[in-house]
Amino acid sequence: MKLSLTELQRIPTSGARAVEPVAVDGMELLAIPQLAYDVADQEPGMNGGDSDTDMLLLRRVGGRFAPWSTLSAPGGEDAEFFVIEDRAFLAVASLRSGSGPYEFTTESQIYTWREGRFVPFQSITTFAAKQWKHWRIGDRHFLGLAQGVRPPGTAGPNRDSVVFEWDGSSFVEHQRIPSQWAYNWHPFTIDETFYVAHADHLDASLLYRWDGERLVPHQGLAARGGRAFASFDLDGGAYLLVASLLEPPQLMRWNGDRFDVVQTLDGLGARELAVLTCGDRLVVVRVNFVLGTPADPNPALDSQVYVWNSGALEVAARFPTSGGTDVAVVHAGDDVQLVVSNSLSPQVRFATDTVLYSLSSAVT
Repeated sequence: MKLSLTELQRIPTSGARAVEPVAVDGMELLAIPQLAYDVADQEPGMNGGDSDTDMLLLRRVGGRFAPWSTLSAPGGEDAEFFVIEDRAFLAVASLRSGSGPYEFTTESQIYTWREGRFVPFQSITTFAAKQWKHWRIGDRHFLGLAQGVRPPGTAGPNRDSVVFEWDGSSFVEHQRIPSQWAYNWHPFTIDETFYVAHADHLDASLLYRWDGERLVPHQGLAARGGRAFASFDLDGGAYLLVASLLEPPQLMRWNGDRFDVVQTLDGLGARELAVLTCGDRLVVVRVNFVLGTPADPNPALDSQVYVWNSGALEVAARFPTSGGTDVAVVHAGDDVQLVVSNSLSPQVRFATDTVLYSLSSAVT
């Protein structure tokens, strides 16, 4: 099976760190948080720029996404759209504010939909926030915050990741998850047991199990550089794909109690993953971020599309990314489309397009 991606649209963005589809009031929107704007007289650098940024909201108009609105989201790293009963929310993770020196202690906003627009609902004080993730266990709703940063040679304040719970009127702290430089959450269920994977750059990335009241450590997943996860059930097995910036991604299969590594994919730099179906085949999209060091990064990389074949993932297509950060799956009728955010140009500037692709397959 061959896969091909056809570029449909380029969306001007600056340090785009995520793409989040939003479906509300019959509208199809995209939320794109932006880390930084370029500063004209500043030397190129992936950790520079002006982080007093807005998050873009675009609306599907025909076959394209058009600018619709913006929301304040300094140092935007992530956006999470979710619904509790009949209330729609959009949580934004803010990594930092300012234009140097930067302030990692900042307010990350949770917006709610009211009278045709998103309005502020709750502000959470965060430290280098990377991701919000919503999950539901029975009738309980949770919102996980991945946060923290401890650059080499520093010993300043840091914060653990936090799980908040909806109490009917706001999100209140439920549990802290030990972390140093957290990036991501991934909730899923196996045999009616609920699990959440938590990615950390410095500490080990761990799989947590819900014991009925709290998340408890179940298994280590990656020793360092953790970034993202994807899970799927296929051919009678439950699988978890673990992406690390510093190690090759590993595909793991559930053995009834733990995950065992069954395949190691080639290459470093993985930042985000998505699972979808194209035709009748399972497909995994991998977006790569950078290679090298923060002082000398190489953001111009190929990212991969894999197809499941004979019990393993094999590369079916490649596409260019430049500091790739996220991929979202959207649909236009029967057309499967991908929106891929890029955060750094080859010249290490933040102004880089986010790209809308059409994904198609052909059996060979």
